[in-house]
Amino acid sequence: MENPFKRFTFNLVKRYRHSTVSQWIIFIIDVMLFVASFVITEAFRYFSNGIADSVIRAEVIKFLAALMLTVIFFLAVGSFRGIIRHAGMSDIWKILVATIVPGIIFVGVNLFNNQFTPQIIPSIYLLSYRETFLLYLLLAVLMIVERLMLQRIYNDYFRRRRPEQNVVIYGAGAAGIIAYNALQQDLRVEYHVVAFIDDDMSKVNQQLNGVPVMRVRSVLVPKFIEKNEISQLIIAIPTIRLMHKQAITNRALDLGLTVKAVPHISTWMNGSFSSNQIEEIKIEDLLGREPIKMDNVNIVREVVDKVVLVTGAAGSIGSEICRQLMQYQPKMVVMLDQAESPMYDLQFELRNTYANRLDKMAFVIANVKDRARMEEVFEEYHPQLVYHAAAYKHVPFMEENPYEAVYINVFGTRNLADLAIKYGVQKFVMISTDKAVNPTNVMGATKRMAEIYIQSRSTDKTHFVTTRFGNVLGSNGSVIPLFKKQLAAGGPLTVTHKDIIRYFMTIPEACNLVLEAGAMGEGGDIFVFDMGKPVKIYDMAKKMIQLSGRHNIEIKEIGLRPGEKLYEELLATKENTIPTYHPKIMHAQVRRYDINDVDNEYNELWQVLETMDDMKIVAKMKHIVPEFLSNNSVYCQLDPATPPSTTSESMRYADA
Repeated sequence: MENPFKRFTFNLVKRYRHSTVSQWIIFIIDVMLFVASFVITEAFRYFSNGIADSVIRAEVIKFLAALMLTVIFFLAVGSFRGIIRHAGMSDIWKILVATIVPGIIFVGVNLFNNQFTPQIIPSIYLLSYRETFLLYLLLAVLMIVERLMLQRIYNDYFRRRRPEQNVVIYGAGAAGIIAYNALQQDLRVEYHVVAFIDDDMSKVNQQLNGVPVMRVRSVLVPKFIEKNEISQLIIAIPTIRLMHKQAITNRALDLGLTVKAVPHISTWMNGSFSSNQIEEIKIEDLLGREPIKMDNVNIVREVVDKVVLVTGAAGSIGSEICRQLMQYQPKMVVMLDQAESPMYDLQFELRNTYANRLDKMAFVIANVKDRARMEEVFEEYHPQLVYHAAAYKHVPFMEENPYEAVYINVFGTRNLADLAIKYGVQKFVMISTDKAVNPTNVMGATKRMAEIYIQSRSTDKTHFVTTRFGNVLGSNGSVIPLFKKQLAAGGPLTVTHKDIIRYFMTIPEACNLVLEAGAMGEGGDIFVFDMGKPVKIYDMAKKMIQLSGRHNIEIKEIGLRPGEKLYEELLATKENTIPTYHPKIMHAQVRRYDINDVDNEYNELWQVLETMDDMKIVAKMKHIVPEFLSNNSVYCQLDPATPPSTTSESMRYADA
């Protein structure tokens, strides 16, 4: 038969495990502790001699006076108002104030009373110095012990059991201590900080809050990690250099740890920090490079007080270009895109960020392939600078839709370039791609054809500049957002080939280089960016799985998509580069095409485009760009058995 008391206790705990004890119950307990302290104090005084009836009345008066004064300070200080389960030093301080101050008052009254003969108040009715000291010392101790006991009872019987994690904190400075305190307050997980790690040898072998400070090589080793069952590393140096952060993160990931980081203080909510603000390390942090230092003087000179048109303004690159342009005091930024919803989001963001400069922004919904609409935009705004980022960019889609790829990427660019000349645009900067080099797909070929067209257009009044770079981290439709979605769905992560590599650059970095290259361009230039070291997509997938802490996620190889390369190039075989004043920007020495031949070929392409015959369209593209050799595509049948030399081209080219 079930024990009724046990059942009652179980129900009581279940019912009140998340409740907070009423502050008035705590107040009553504190008053009872005062009564007990007074009785104990006076019992010590009369223990040996006994107590006479004449003294009882005096004791009652002393008791009531002390009780009234103490209760007043309980209420004034609010020593009973704290939540016991979260009691800390501030609560102890309130207890000390509520007990020490009444004691000081009684001592003061005694001192004042002793100055008179006869005394104003007979000493029998006042607490002696000894009684005052014992009473309030005992009361303070009992009140503190009471709260500690209630905390212990709550932790042992009422608190929901939390999962436990052993962690190490990298950084024994102020941020490390703040991170430690935040972890101790976490109500979801019970964190045990095993060690702090620091590179400062003056801190090593010391302790913070009883936790040892150790060197990297003593902690981030398999033996220490396994022995202490550590599952997580928290980087608590917000100003840590990127390369150092990458090295520590990679070392921790290789040991099977989950890695998180304390963000910069500027991102803390209201200047305070809690454990839920500790961030996951992102794959972008491991692929990024130290920030590139830019000489913004050139960009300011190029942009200030100018009307600037940005096409593809709602995309990853276009939107960042718009954000950066707004910092350089343009006369007007005209943002143009055909995507309605992303444009609405960009408009909402920029109007909130630059609420005092609404007259400096214009948002236009239009498609670059619509020549009449584009002319209307040029006629209305008369832009002096154009940043052309509008394009179709997804390789598999464009392989299936060459008509749209050519219409937008080639003839949309032609529309803008022709109008730039007609309306006296000073500089036209086109965003190209590494896929334009020795293209193996329709998308890359259309971008190369756009490059060829604008290269042939430069005049003394309008300078055309091309910027060419690889993938940008986190751009719409890129591999990283795809992997994140697949991780959220439980996997698998899909890679097209185990050996495929890509160059990566952050979006702000790429856009800043675009602005800088645009400022240095003098017409007909193609600028190539230093993309750093190429990254294996398979290795990136493994890192993202490690960062997620879900080591059971599978990586599945699905085969190259139509038109996809194993690796990308930034320069064609006949192209060379020369340095510029910026170490991350190279000037490509490329062949320049005869303008008449370009016009003839593109007019013929337009006629072929009107047939809407994919094979004929791609065949003409291969005629214009002989180095365009399809890969894993239905258009491979259009390629010659023996690839032609890039010198035997259908269009003549002049010396660079």
